[in-house]
Amino acid sequence: MRGRFWAVLFIIVDWITALFSWSLFFYLRKTLIEKQDFELEINFYLGIFFIPLAWLMLYALQGTYYETRRMFRIRILNMTFLSSLAGSILIFFTLLLDDEVRNYQDYYQSFLLLFGIHFFSAVTIRLILTSILVSTVRKKGQGFKTLIVGGNEKALEIYQELFNLPKNVNEFVGYVNINGVDHLLKDYIPNLGKLTDLEMIIEKYVIEEVIIAIESSDHDRLKDIIVRIDDGKTKIKVLPDMYVILAGSVKMTNIYGALLIEITSDPMPYWQRAIKRVMDIVLSFVAVILLIPFYIFSAIAVKMSSPGPILFLQERVGINGKQFKIIKFRTMFVNSEAAGPQLSSSNDPRITKIGRFMRKTRLDEFPQFINVLLGDMSLVGPRPERQFYIDQIVKIEPQYLHLNRVRPGITSWGQVKYGYAENVDQMLQRMKFDLIYLKNRSLALDIKIMFYTIIIVIKAKGK
Repeated sequence: MRGRFWAVLFIIVDWITALFSWSLFFYLRKTLIEKQDFELEINFYLGIFFIPLAWLMLYALQGTYYETRRMFRIRILNMTFLSSLAGSILIFFTLLLDDEVRNYQDYYQSFLLLFGIHFFSAVTIRLILTSILVSTVRKKGQGFKTLIVGGNEKALEIYQELFNLPKNVNEFVGYVNINGVDHLLKDYIPNLGKLTDLEMIIEKYVIEEVIIAIESSDHDRLKDIIVRIDDGKTKIKVLPDMYVILAGSVKMTNIYGALLIEITSDPMPYWQRAIKRVMDIVLSFVAVILLIPFYIFSAIAVKMSSPGPILFLQERVGINGKQFKIIKFRTMFVNSEAAGPQLSSSNDPRITKIGRFMRKTRLDEFPQFINVLLGDMSLVGPRPERQFYIDQIVKIEPQYLHLNRVRPGITSWGQVKYGYAENVDQMLQRMKFDLIYLKNRSLALDIKIMFYTIIIVIKAKGK
């Protein structure tokens, strides 16, 4: 709720600032540059309605209204400069370039005037609001609710260092002890439970940050804890060892901050995630329209291949563990899993002749563009699995649950590199590619995966 309040406040302030800067620019451009009398005209009214909305969209793409409480002055200054420059260039080429001018110098003056008015008015009010936000977060009871995992000397050392910072933003709710001994923190903050209760404690106390105060060299224990609590929302920080310090993995954004590594759940910037979702919707809508003839032909082919329905709906696990029905063209005979869930193989007798061709070309996956439009899937992302197989995989590799932090995809790096999995061991092999994708995902990587998927479809070389 606190984060939403500040996000709404930033939106209101940004809208007012954009309205003011456009109105002032319109007036000064008419009177100073064009040497004309200022008159209210249709372009002015259209501008004060659409221009502020355009600025808000640009700010939203930057991630200004995402985790607003974590904003700081240097960041807001940098973001405002970049957005003001990009927005002014966009407005100049879309609205101002076609205007009649006396000479090209008027163009330069108009652009500089637009950029200068918007940037200085926006950055001034934003810096004031950010300063109020920062001072508010530093007040007692307003900081980020923080849980320490560990109760030994390391945990006490981290607590005292952060608590005594002149600009502390952590509100320590309590700690969870690991070994059941060495409760050195008990005199400072309450013990909230055992390590087995970690997920319940985070949910109950609405924890925003978790500091794992054990040596980063204790890889197995660290991996187990991180896999359990990494939900993409809670900030996770761990102690660095000398290797990761020398490797450059410790990133500091505050000179007063403690020496901690923040675990990055999603390397894709917010603006790329927003564009990715827009691309999903636009490209899927276009695909559904263009593929209508193909859908009709495929429906006839599937219907003639064997008795049964044309489409195959199956329960899969999507983002944040949400169940959804995946839509595919049927490639197997009806009741192929009468004996229970089974994975297909290269020479699976359950697959029809047309189904075998559709699997090689990935054509059976094309109806999933509808899943993308419904918000269940993305164009690129880890392939969704059934809960039956996820339970088996997690017993061997719990980090598989990380794949459920994002929308599953029609295609994935694992699908391109490995294809369909025939058993749990192959699922584990494919999972490695999807985990690497998850830790390196970007729009550029998504485009590469889509490109190679198209090649597989054209060459019919799918596994």
